[in-house]
Amino acid sequence: MITTILIVFLVVYLGMILGGLPFLQLDRTGVALLGAIALISINALSPEQAVAAIHLPTVILLFSFMVISAQMRLGGFYDWITYKLAALSLRPPVLLAVLIATVAALSAVFSNDIVCLAIAPVLVDACKQRKLAPVPFLLALACAANIGSAATLIGNPQNMLIGQTLRLPFAGYFLDAALPVGLGLLATWGVIVWQRGGRWQEQEAVASHAAVPGVQREAVPFNAWQTAKGLVIAAALLIAFLVAPWPAEHMALIGAGILLMSRQLHSRHMLGLVDWELLVLFISLFVVNHALQRTGVTADAIQYLSSLGIYLDQPGPLFAATFLLSNIVSNVPAVMLLLPVAQHEMSGLLLALVSTLAGNLLIVGSIANIIVVDAAARRGVVIDWKCHARVGIPVTVLTLAVSAVYLAMRF
Repeated sequence: MITTILIVFLVVYLGMILGGLPFLQLDRTGVALLGAIALISINALSPEQAVAAIHLPTVILLFSFMVISAQMRLGGFYDWITYKLAALSLRPPVLLAVLIATVAALSAVFSNDIVCLAIAPVLVDACKQRKLAPVPFLLALACAANIGSAATLIGNPQNMLIGQTLRLPFAGYFLDAALPVGLGLLATWGVIVWQRGGRWQEQEAVASHAAVPGVQREAVPFNAWQTAKGLVIAAALLIAFLVAPWPAEHMALIGAGILLMSRQLHSRHMLGLVDWELLVLFISLFVVNHALQRTGVTADAIQYLSSLGIYLDQPGPLFAATFLLSNIVSNVPAVMLLLPVAQHEMSGLLLALVSTLAGNLLIVGSIANIIVVDAAARRGVVIDWKCHARVGIPVTVLTLAVSAVYLAMRF
């Protein structure tokens, strides 16, 4: 049985690396779900044990903020703020700085993937209207969304998982993460401005193709009332996370429930914008990882590494392991694998910062990167892996270096 469980686990994580499985129409979510189904089918876990393996507070928190972000999208907030930014009569380097700061702030609250999904297509159109090259602004969007999401425990899925599992204080984490995140955003701006060398006008025509027909997205009209509702609920939750003694997932679920009670926005439309695939991925990976932990294989692997002098519960090895795994299997699966060894006082902050910042290295390192690249392609702008790497690699190196120095000094 142990051998079978190990094979299922390895197949699932091979799917995490490849983004699917050869010869099958499966993405990462499909592979993880199939693995969970296989483990239950062979009785490695009973259905009751599989349900117990799911960390429900994390799933509830993630779902709740997806509903809140759906409210903001249907209210036209993201389209409105992007066009407002693009209309500012600022020099391109200053406009880039404003974009980075705005995207980082939004990603810290409304999740980086949602922010990129909503802003990227509007940003391309806005840049073209101003005759600005869209690529540097799109790369800034992806990098700033990733970095900004590291500022809070609700900015991205892995941070939600870390915060809920380790019961990290919301305010305490923000104060610890604010400095490296701020310096990382500054580094992003510096790298892009330096690489552009003053060339901000649209010159990517040779690297661009005609927009893909039939996929142009209509702008969502701005609805002040619906936007205000979403912003009020989000602000109320942030305050509650800071001062209220109740569990974060309870308060977030109440906020989502309030928004679902609408006279204008149908719940079908709200729930249609929830990323159900991500929720299924989370649930499936909880089951797969729990099945492996029950075999004792992970404990034996940790003990073997310790015999070689590699102690994953210590900051240095944990930093390296988080960076490597985040770029091999993606950040959410990496965090799930490493949470059992997160015993040092700085482990939560380290896992959140490194797993998130590592996502800027390559396009496949973060869902936010993929969303931006795909949205650009649908608007006729090509961002290949070399184009992204020219910004992503130096940004990742600088932000991780800053984080390493900060963590060493802080602890």
